[in-house]
Amino acid sequence: MNRPTNLTNALMLALLLGTSATLAGALGILLMLGAVGVVYGACSRPLRSRLSGNNLMLASLLLAATLTSCANILAQRWALQWQQSLGIYAGLIALQCVVLEYNGFFRQALVQRLQFFGLSSGLLLALAALRELFGQGYIGRGLAEHWQGLVLFNQGLHLLTLVPGAFIVLGLLLAARQAWTRSTALSKETHHP
Repeated sequence: MNRPTNLTNALMLALLLGTSATLAGALGILLMLGAVGVVYGACSRPLRSRLSGNNLMLASLLLAATLTSCANILAQRWALQWQQSLGIYAGLIALQCVVLEYNGFFRQALVQRLQFFGLSSGLLLALAALRELFGQGYIGRGLAEHWQGLVLFNQGLHLLTLVPGAFIVLGLLLAARQAWTRSTALSKETHHP
């Protein structure tokens, strides 16, 4: 089993930071990422047994780009406003599929793939919820047509709606995780004389 490399994580970071400005945007990109990933995984399985090396990479690239383009066209048809604001990140989905293929992600067990997707999805949704809540003062405004969202305060910190603000929120989330794991590790230690 190959572990994702820094390149894989870097590509996920660009997708994470760019699409997490709103909860609606994060849910839309997750839907697109999940659909393209599932169809790509199913279609690339027969290619792996017939192709190898550079031929497999080229076929993977063409398949991922085709599927992502089709998903982008469907997003233009049904969610034009969302697609216009976040459609630029759709190309990263195709690139992410190729990098994950190269690292052996689609050859792993289904449980491991679902665990990775679940953790990535949870991080994206948490980051989007925090950025929307503290950056704009409300959460969920773009999710339904006649729903105004949950308004908690009038104005937020505009910096958090920008990509540098996403770095700040992500850093705070990582620091909280580090503090949590460290405190639980320290509480499990027992000192014996």
